[in-house]
Parts: sequence; structure tokens; C-alpha cells
Amino acid sequence: MKASLDTHSTGRVTALLANLLTIRPDGPVRQNEICYLQTGGVELMAEVIKVQGDEVFAQVFDSTRGAAPGDEVRFTGRLLGVKLGPGMLSRKYDGLQNDLDALEGLFLERGMASEPLDFNLPWPVRPLAQPGDVLEAGAWLAETTENGLPHRIMLPFGWEGRWEVTYVCPPGDYPITHTIARVKQGSDVREVSMVQEWPSRLPIKAYREKLRPERLLVTGVRAIDTLNPMLEGGTGFIPGPFGCGKTVLQQAIARQANADVVIVAACGERANEVVEIFHEFPRLDDPTTGRKLMERTIIIANTSNMPVAAREASVYTAMTLAEYYRAMGLRVLLLADSTSRWAQALREMSNRLEDLPGPDAFPMDLTATISGFYARAGTVVLGNGERGAVTFIGTVSPAGGNLREPVTEATRKAARCFYALVQRRADSKRYPAIDPIDSYSKYLDYPEFAGFMEQEGQQQWVANANRIRQVLVKGREAADQINILGDDGVTIDFHLLFWRSELLDFILLQQDAFDAVDQFCSVARQSYMTQLLLGICAKPFVYAHFQEVRPHFSGMINACKQMNYAPFESPAFRKHLAELESLAGQYLPQTV
Repeated sequence: MKASLDTHSTGRVTALLANLLTIRPDGPVRQNEICYLQTGGVELMAEVIKVQGDEVFAQVFDSTRGAAPGDEVRFTGRLLGVKLGPGMLSRKYDGLQNDLDALEGLFLERGMASEPLDFNLPWPVRPLAQPGDVLEAGAWLAETTENGLPHRIMLPFGWEGRWEVTYVCPPGDYPITHTIARVKQGSDVREVSMVQEWPSRLPIKAYREKLRPERLLVTGVRAIDTLNPMLEGGTGFIPGPFGCGKTVLQQAIARQANADVVIVAACGERANEVVEIFHEFPRLDDPTTGRKLMERTIIIANTSNMPVAAREASVYTAMTLAEYYRAMGLRVLLLADSTSRWAQALREMSNRLEDLPGPDAFPMDLTATISGFYARAGTVVLGNGERGAVTFIGTVSPAGGNLREPVTEATRKAARCFYALVQRRADSKRYPAIDPIDSYSKYLDYPEFAGFMEQEGQQQWVANANRIRQVLVKGREAADQINILGDDGVTIDFHLLFWRSELLDFILLQQDAFDAVDQFCSVARQSYMTQLLLGICAKPFVYAHFQEVRPHFSGMINACKQMNYAPFESPAFRKHLAELESLAGQYLPQTV
């Protein structure tokens, strides 16, 4: 069947399995087209996921209870997409971009929908383009202000070729449907408003080029910034079993990262966790602006009891919104929790379609699907020379904490940063529970990142990360020997190696997310503490007996902890620094 945008076919349901419909249409239908199932007096939205001969398979984004063969299906000719425009910040959407605050009732009724934007609210518009300008898709025509951030009105992303501006509205307050500009291409004259639509499964490519990430995304989390840095426009994922602190870590990153816009996709989370996000985020203060973090945040929520089709759509909706703000020259941080449940939704739909299963019954193309999604992140240069970035960090919830299961392995191939949360660190209250040895950041090998840090005055950042890792690896090896042979069965050198790694672990890798000072560690402070601790680790301490090692290092660890809780370079900080220097001067050879 040939697809046609101008054709609006109808059809009848011939079979159904849960939310999967088999439909026989009376006209052309295309892949990923939106259709509506007419049943029980309501219209249920669905998406075509497979076209095979004269049959069409569609997934319904709602409960199909009561539906039966013979029900009518109306095709729209549109692809699954989102509406883009001012007024999305601080909103809470579901996976289909319905405004959840606008829906009434404790539970969502079937077929309920709401507009994602307020079409009547006026926005102050300031023109950026002038009549006579020749522009391409994604070019900035005008701008308004949304919660303190510049919001650019752009030439629609899907318009091909070059367009001449013939009219631009004067400065003033207008609703989003008002004509902001008129453009022409030959005899084709079109009007541009503040709102446009875009298919969520297609990446927005309104940019000149895509760059390799180079700029550090400052999260304030030492275990990330210092040891395994994430970059603006980079990709990473956080796997770990339940109860290891994935959500707390994501909230810390969302609150503290140097991003302009934060988008949180709660994909298949349990309802109580989604409610917690709804309650917590509006109360979080933004340390950057001094306002509420929610003012520059969008939440997209699909709970685990919602249909799997809606869960799968939510991640694409979130990424499309992120790309939209990136096209404005903004830095966007996209957090998805959890991509495991997205993959489970893919598995369920694949099984219903009777596709050839892969490992653990996941689709055979799982790796390609995840890689294609992660590839939509990145730093781009826009047509006007400005830069924008989408940084994507997803969480993975492997069953039983098994980091060798298919979703984790597929994500590992796509993401450049791997932050493994492990149960043993969580059980020992070492938070964030990121395994410092198994985790990694491939960006440490990027010469662009090393060059950027040198420009920022941090010439030793990459070298220090490698030195820390060496100390930690040697410490773990020493710990294994001590556990096997006993404290008195190894030389003092093994105890020294172990406690050097413990010093770095307690002070650099562990962090109190609920302390006003320690929850965020600046780049300058991280650099200072790293140099200080590596200097202590390099000191040639000499002990007469292994029992002297533990109290000596415990004293230094306690002094450093007090430094972490004191404002940087404050009198209290300097007091504990002096205490540390006094302790570090002990057990040294007389010649040192």
C-alpha cells in the first residue's frame, strides 16, 4: 500500500490482542501513522507499527477493554508527533503530550486528552528577522521569554529549501496561533506562528553540523565530574538494582547540572515514584537562578500500569522536546528513568507481533533501536553559528542487578559513560553507590575534552582521574589479599595501599546529597581536593606495625570529611585543613 498524506482511510478491526489491533483498511496507510479506534462511544488513539499486505497492525495507547472485531478505525494521515511552542516549561505531560494538570479525576478515563499548549495566553514577541532575509528550516524569526529563558520562534523544521521573509510582525503581545511571519519560496507563500508540529520518532536535524563533545557538564557530583566526567551533548546511563539510589542521583544531576532546560522522562516508573517526582521537583530550589527548578523543567510521566505503547512513545516525546530547545541554542539535560521499562515495552510489542525474539525475548533489533535513540543527543552548530546541546542520561533497572542482561549490554554499546550502581556500596552506605572501577567515561580519551579543561586552567584533570583509578585498583587488590590472608598475613605495604584507596573513596567518591554544602562540589573545589588527596597518597609513610595504619588514616579521613561539610576556603575549612596537614606530617621519614 502506498502512503499518502492527503488520504484519510478507514478500516475495520479483524483481530485484537491486548492493545494490538489487526485492521483491514479500505485505502492507503503508512508506517507510524496515527489512527483512532471507535469503541464504546470513545475514540482511542493508536499508531500503525506494521503494514503487511492488506493488513495493518496498530498499537493502542489506552486500554482496549470492550473492543471487538468489526469496530471502526479512522486513519488521520499524520505521524505520531508533538506540538512545539512557548509554554511547555514547568508542564507535566504524559507520553502523548497530554497536559496532566488539565485532566480531571483521580484516574485517567479512556480517551481523555488535553492540549499541551495554551492557545489563548499572550506572549511578548520581539522580531529577529527582517523582510528580505533568506532563511532555512530552524532559522530564528522572533523570540519571546519563557520563565526567564529566551524562546526562539523558528521556521518549521520540515520546510525544505530556502525561504524569503516577506513580513514580520511588530513587537507586541500575541497568542501562539498569531502569524509571526510570512515567507515565500517562488509562488509558495506560507505563514509562520509560534507553534509547529514534528513527528517524535524523526530526529530534528535543523543544524549545520554535529560536534564531538568537549565541554564538561558540571554536575557537582565528585564521583562523576572528577573520575568519570560527563560532557555537554554526551550520553551516559546509570544501571543498578532497586534501592541503590538511581533516582536520588538523577535528581542531584537535574538540580545541579549547568543546563538551561531539564527534561525528566519517567518511563514506566511505579506510580508512587512518579507521584514523588511530581511532589519533589516543584519544591526544589534552582541553585543557578535562585528560583524553582520546575520553572525550567518538563516532566513526562508514564507509570508502569499504563499501556506499554504509551510508555514506548514517552521517550521519543521527551527527546523531541529536547531537540526543539537545542535548536534555540540552549543546553538541554534529558533524564530517562528507566529505559529498561521502555525496552520491556518493546519486547511485549515484538512478542505480540510474533517477531523473531533475541536474547531474553527482547527484539532482535534492540541494540539498533537503543543506539539510534542515543544518537539523537549531541552538541550541534546551528545555521546562525550558535551552539546547542542535548545531554542524555538514562537509568537501567536490570533484574537482580545483573549488569550482563541484554538491555544493559545494548546500552553500554550506545552510551559513552557508564555509571554502575552496585548493591555492596549501597549496603555499606557509600553514596552515590557508583562503582569507581567498573564505571567509566570514554570522554577521558577525547583530546577535545583535555584541551577544554586546559583552557579552563585544569591541566591535570584527565591525568588526576587516571591516577585516582590506579590508586583505587591497587586498593581493591590489596583488600582482596587482606581478606584472604588476614591483617597479619600481609605486609604493611598492603595495608597502606588499601587505606590510600579508602581515603579517596570516603572523601572524593562519597557525597552527602542532603547536606547544603556537600551536595554540590564546584570544579575549583574538586580540583583542590583531588590534588590535596593525591599528594597525601604519594607521601612515603613509614609504620612500625600495621596496626598504626588504620588510626592514622582514619584521623585524616575525619579531617577531610569535616572539610567537605565546610564552605570552601572558609575559616572552618582552613581549620580542618591545618588539622589534616598536621596528621599528614606524621609517620614520615626524618629526611622528608
